[in-house]
Amino acid sequence: MNLYHHKVQYYETDKMGITHHSNYVRWMEEARIDFLGQIGWPYDKLEEMGVISPVTGIDCKYKVSTTFADLITIEVKVESFNGVRLKLNYEMKKEDTVVCESSSEHCFLNKEGNIIKLKKEFPDLYEALAGL
Repeated sequence: MNLYHHKVQYYETDKMGITHHSNYVRWMEEARIDFLGQIGWPYDKLEEMGVISPVTGIDCKYKVSTTFADLITIEVKVESFNGVRLKLNYEMKKEDTVVCESSSEHCFLNKEGNIIKLKKEFPDLYEALAGL
């Protein structure tokens, strides 16, 4: 799996020149979308199929500050998946230094907002995630 890369933008920093904490959550989403594409399930394809995957939980542990123009690499891994809920872990690094360890939890819903059991309704997607 390829790492996701994000270059810190000036507008993502605060008056002190440090990346505002809210941006790490955005980077998690960018990396998650990239991750899904890499495993063959781009998010736009999921939406076309009628599948949405809202965030049900976020956890971030900030280790080291980042600043404008830092190149952040993000590794995404599946922590758990039971066919209804997915938990992803993110390790964000600046060079060899971990700057943030985080996770996001998601469920899978149809357009009506009902929970989808992927194993039954979308077995190919289920297999792709279960294999990780």
